[in-house]
Amino acid sequence: MDRKVTIASLGVLAVFVLATLVFPKQSSDAINEGFAFSAKWVGIYWQALLLATFLCSIALALTPYAKARLGGPVSPDYGRFKWVAMIMCTLLAGGGVFWAAAEPISHYISSPPYFGEPSGDPTDAANIALGQTFVHWGFLAWAILGSLGAIVMTHAVSKGMPLRPRTLLYPVMGRKVLKSWIGTVADVVCIIAVVAGTVGPIGFLGLQVSYGLSRLFGVPNNYGTQLIVIAVLTGLAALSVSSGLSKGIQLMSRLNVWLALGLMAAVLVLGSAAYIFKSFVGGFGVYLQNFVGTSLYQADQGWVSGWTVFFFAWFLGYAPLMAIFVATISRGRTVRELILFTAVLPPIVTCFWFTVLGGTGIMFEQQNPGSISGPLASDGLPAVVMTIAEQLPFSGIIATAFLVLTIMFVATTADSMSFSIAQSCTIEGEPSTKLRAAWAVTMGVAAAVLISIGDGGISALQSFIVITAVPVGFIILPSLFAAPVFVRRMALEQGVLDRQPRGVRP
Repeated sequence: MDRKVTIASLGVLAVFVLATLVFPKQSSDAINEGFAFSAKWVGIYWQALLLATFLCSIALALTPYAKARLGGPVSPDYGRFKWVAMIMCTLLAGGGVFWAAAEPISHYISSPPYFGEPSGDPTDAANIALGQTFVHWGFLAWAILGSLGAIVMTHAVSKGMPLRPRTLLYPVMGRKVLKSWIGTVADVVCIIAVVAGTVGPIGFLGLQVSYGLSRLFGVPNNYGTQLIVIAVLTGLAALSVSSGLSKGIQLMSRLNVWLALGLMAAVLVLGSAAYIFKSFVGGFGVYLQNFVGTSLYQADQGWVSGWTVFFFAWFLGYAPLMAIFVATISRGRTVRELILFTAVLPPIVTCFWFTVLGGTGIMFEQQNPGSISGPLASDGLPAVVMTIAEQLPFSGIIATAFLVLTIMFVATTADSMSFSIAQSCTIEGEPSTKLRAAWAVTMGVAAAVLISIGDGGISALQSFIVITAVPVGFIILPSLFAAPVFVRRMALEQGVLDRQPRGVRP
């Protein structure tokens, strides 16, 4: 174990939690100022970086070099369904249910400024709301999390580099980064970013599930219930990550996918499949037509900071440790497979899932104005999922299944990121079982402490996510230029392409 990285990471997390507890107002003010500064001066860079990463990934997938296999010409360690399930469930996290329900209806009620004044047509408003949601959860988010960084990590590891965030600087610094203080700082910064990005969903989960249990079964919606929910999730994550990638993590991911598919089918049948398919086509059309403009939109700084920049910073903070996780489970997959099953197909599936859940909420709001927006205004974002479920047949079963799915999504992210954090704290070899479980418990404890002071603790953490993404954005930058070079090298080393020019026989 790298004690410097481990102690520094835990120290920064402890200071943040203690400062938020002891000096809540001062800490919140300082973090909000940092948030505003980061969003204003670095936000457009993040937007451009995510867009460039996606375009580079697609271009790379179309080249003959993309036939090269990650980690060499070996068979994949996991079957395709297990592999894709682990990737999707890790990346979606709490957004798989919480934001899937809440964001589309938020944009429907208040039209995004990029699209100007609303026309008054409910269909147009629904398409715009879904299209804007797809901007945040679509191609760009998935590309930064699972494509170029994983390629660089895999190639560098084959050259003797460790599975740690500092390896993303290998294209710039070479093997010097192993002993450099810059490497230590890179590791700590990336760990803090992903801890902040994971503790937030754990805290939100406690609030959301506690609210849902209160609505469904009359359980008191208080800190005690929230604490029990977080304890259950933390226990699941700790047990899963302790059993390893091939057991707990992939088993949880598969269960997650099957439950999500079952719920998707149930909502389509019990709601309106025709409305959902029509809305998906319309929303995806708006997304594609305004792809570049919405991705780089900066005119309304206040709106962009609260939505686009926040989400992009959140995903960017995950990128280095997701590169570790994806590289670990993708050995034997071709570069083309990696890009297709991270940056192309999963975003489309995600957008459809958001349409099934969020689009159903918009449909109910159109049929009965105030039925969804009213609870959203009075009880906040956690109320949206329960309100949608209550308006479907078999509402009790559906709502309970959504609560279970939310716990599963966040637990899968927590166990995967606990593994990656522990790997980042390990000098060589695989991280110990105790270290993996310890990080899962640490994040659960941090979430429990932060929600003890109310929504303010989690809100402060959300703003802190954006601040931590500032240095991470520069750590991930070399992957944009190095990945194409490394893919060509892998293709030549594996004999995918002949070194001889065309027409010249050996």
